[in-house]
Amino acid sequence: MLDQEMTKKIADGNGFIAALDQSGGSTPKALKGYGIEEGAWSNDEEMFGLIHGMRSRVITAPCFTGDKVIGAILFERTMDGEVDGKPTPQALIERGVVPFIKIDKGLEDEANGVQLMKPMPELDALLARSKALGVFGTKERSVINLANREGIAAVVKQQFEVGKQVVAGGLMPIIEPEVNIKSPERAEADQILLEEILKELDALTGDAQVMLKLSLPTKPGLFDPLVDHPRVLRVVALSGGFARPEACVELAKNRGIIASFSRALLNDLRHQMSDDEFEASLGGAINEIHGASTKKTVDA
Repeated sequence: MLDQEMTKKIADGNGFIAALDQSGGSTPKALKGYGIEEGAWSNDEEMFGLIHGMRSRVITAPCFTGDKVIGAILFERTMDGEVDGKPTPQALIERGVVPFIKIDKGLEDEANGVQLMKPMPELDALLARSKALGVFGTKERSVINLANREGIAAVVKQQFEVGKQVVAGGLMPIIEPEVNIKSPERAEADQILLEEILKELDALTGDAQVMLKLSLPTKPGLFDPLVDHPRVLRVVALSGGFARPEACVELAKNRGIIASFSRALLNDLRHQMSDDEFEASLGGAINEIHGASTKKTVDA
């Protein structure tokens, strides 16, 4: 796929984006959920080898194709690895799946009810390497815990600054200011986030576009102005800790928003499964998430 084809697939594709980007801190938890206990590796290289094996098994599963999975977000080590003897982004592209790369380096300590992203001093080099490997876009995550306008404005400002750097590097940014679904001020935080994102979108210049990855809002349809905004290529949703059935119910209430789930996609997979069992489990999850992404319980 060329950039133009990938842009069209993400903008108009009838599917969802798989998040396969667990990184250092979350990898042991992801492996445990996959049925591999912490004592199974003796160093980080072995740990990342095990998680790469899981991701390779997902990517090469017969059900994991561009028919329902239009994109996949990779961890940097996964991008640099191989699947079936090919660079991972190329393996995805051959399956009709548009590759993205997680670029953030984790979160700062909480201040003003939010966690900003840590500095990314080597971002330009990572963007150039990613583009050379055929990657289409990036993803960067911050966290909002409270409805503090100063904090939320800082998160959105930082997100868009990095997003502009990504655009300048020739890639499509997925901006992800995650609202903690356990926040006692979640509804208020959703509203402030909407207002701050709209300010930044309206200030973009040239032909710049971004994608948005957001927590499912407490009020269905709240993010309709973002879905409809000409500066937004696509709005995707994270599961944010919801179990898959609940995440899918909430997703289906929001028109124009597709899934970008991680745990809700992979949660039932186990290392010990036979290939047939693995395919059946993954295929069932893909079908359920695809349905919630494409068949809405609200008027389009």
